[in-house]
Amino acid sequence: MGRIKQTYLKRVAEKLMKEYREEFSINFEGNKKRVQELTDVKSKPMRNKIAGCITRAVKKNLAEPL
Repeated sequence: MGRIKQTYLKRVAEKLMKEYREEFSINFEGNKKRVQELTDVKSKPMRNKIAGCITRAVKKNLAEPL
């Protein structure tokens, strides 16, 4: 029994971003729902952390100049 490693969360978030990039936005609540639909994550805290990683990544990509 221990804490879930941050690398697992990042790996899942990166995989989802590669496969379903257009389905995520800067809206955290919407991202939570999409993560729930696209993965088999059972725990809410883990789902929320994955959705948070995705939301930060989307915001970062929008802020960077093209």
